[in-house]
Amino acid sequence: MYAWIWRKLPFGLVGKLTGSVLLLAATVALLWYVVFPWAEPLLPFDDVQVTQDADVTGDPAGDAIPGDDAPAGDEHDLPYETDRNNTPPPSPSR
Repeated sequence: MYAWIWRKLPFGLVGKLTGSVLLLAATVALLWYVVFPWAEPLLPFDDVQVTQDADVTGDPAGDAIPGDDAPAGDEHDLPYETDRNNTPPPSPSR
């Protein structure tokens, strides 16, 4: 198919390259402005359901004990230091 299109494009190599770029741009524009907006409502990417009765652990009944799976201390404590770089310097052999 691509060889047939290449053979049908006029005006030598420059015309064929220009025609190929124009065909590619027209295809992208058709997809971007026509096909994708038409297909967007049919796709489940924005189909999110949030309910108020679910707790943080994902238990919909809310029977989980708060902090049951939580780590000791603050949940945002990191097990490493973030103030300085602890990696060794690179070796001079590289």
